[in-house]
Amino acid sequence: MQATQANGFGPTRSARPSHPETHKRRRVGILVFGFVLTFSLVSGTPVRSQTASATSELKSSQQTAASPARGDAANGKRLYFRDGCWECHGTVGQGGTGARLAPKPLSVIALVAYVRRPAGRMPPYTSKVISDSDLTDIRAFLATIPPPPSLNNIPMLNQ
Repeated sequence: MQATQANGFGPTRSARPSHPETHKRRRVGILVFGFVLTFSLVSGTPVRSQTASATSELKSSQQTAASPARGDAANGKRLYFRDGCWECHGTVGQGGTGARLAPKPLSVIALVAYVRRPAGRMPPYTSKVISDSDLTDIRAFLATIPPPPSLNNIPMLNQ
């Protein structure tokens, strides 16, 4: 005779046969869910709504960035490499898995706004992670990067 639950419905957990195939299906289901969640996060699909604090942070960063600031290019270069910007955007901002940032970088206001609320695969960076003044310095560094040579000035390509 099979044991039943206290409420009288169905067998108790100990009476259910444990089958390796059942555990395998559960693991596969959990893995599929994990991949779907990861893909939605990476692709930029919104998984949470904007909060009031995030909106106010964006506004404050835009107000701070609105003040005319030149930035320190030497410090910006140090920060660009220290914070890992080069890993996606290339050592001279040429792009790679991330967008091209140089030789014509965004304005300080646009750069700060984008870093705080990116549209693509880039993760958002709050002011706790990187300050507006650090982003101003990084932008100053990007502005110092010269454009690549014209294709007409490369002899090997003109033969």
